[in-house]
Amino acid sequence: MDETRWRLVVHGGAGSMRPGKLDPEQERCARAGLEAALAAGSAILERRESAIDAVEAGVRVLEEDPCFNAGRGSVLTASGCIELDAAIMDGRTRAAGAVSGLRTTRAPISLARRLLEQGPHVFLGGHGADDFARDHGFEQVENSWFEVPERRRQLDELLGEGGFDDEVKYGTVGAVAVDVDGHVAVATSTGGLTAKRWGRVGDSPLIGAGTYADDRSAAVSATGSGEFFIRAVAAHQLAERIRIGGQSLQDALDAVLADIETLGGKGGMIAVAPDGDAAWGFTTPAMYRGMADASGRTVRVYSDVDER
Repeated sequence: MDETRWRLVVHGGAGSMRPGKLDPEQERCARAGLEAALAAGSAILERRESAIDAVEAGVRVLEEDPCFNAGRGSVLTASGCIELDAAIMDGRTRAAGAVSGLRTTRAPISLARRLLEQGPHVFLGGHGADDFARDHGFEQVENSWFEVPERRRQLDELLGEGGFDDEVKYGTVGAVAVDVDGHVAVATSTGGLTAKRWGRVGDSPLIGAGTYADDRSAAVSATGSGEFFIRAVAAHQLAERIRIGGQSLQDALDAVLADIETLGGKGGMIAVAPDGDAAWGFTTPAMYRGMADASGRTVRVYSDVDER
């Protein structure tokens, strides 16, 4: 057991934010939210508890923070409702739980955790996922509870333009962690894309696409143009580049993002390895992200150069 090996990385989405262009209050809110998520997860890892507990705790903080597109504060679909997706995976056993299309369950990532633990299935969607939540005593709220005024304004603006949020900001939140025993875990949660239609599901709840963890390689959470991350099987590809290809964590992450760019997609990823190594990268102008370990915490929004 290495008391200093633990590490936690979180993200709050990638997008077109640029220094000096992002609303100061939005930036302050995002940085504070990431700090809070790191604090919640770090407290668990400092007590030598499990990586999966830490990633769930970190993402729950972000789901409750209306600054992020997950849980409360999620974007609206074209029909004006909110649909939530989440997934969690334990690198020790590769057990996983995933849910999509939630409309009334307050804690999507904790519901995914319950599914991981109690099954018998890996992935539940739509009304059935909310039914599972009710059957297991999860708090239910009106769909309107998740809505904040800014998301309604964004929907109205995009519908007026006849588009959806595939170019502006990918608001997925995620966390990856390695604990003192060298086990890795990942959690990812999202409200998806503004003005999405037809029950669209992105990469976030898909095991191997936006979410993956394996003690033999890495834990990975993605944010970006989900359709391309799905086609690239991005998170699993990163892990297998390490396990089979022998690449370093950062080289594998960079290679996957480059692969996605060849398909026409963009976004970002965070990852940790069982040895305590950590990496992040993004092909958008910015990505809300933060890292914590035994030496302290850091939060960033823009490129590493612009943050200096």
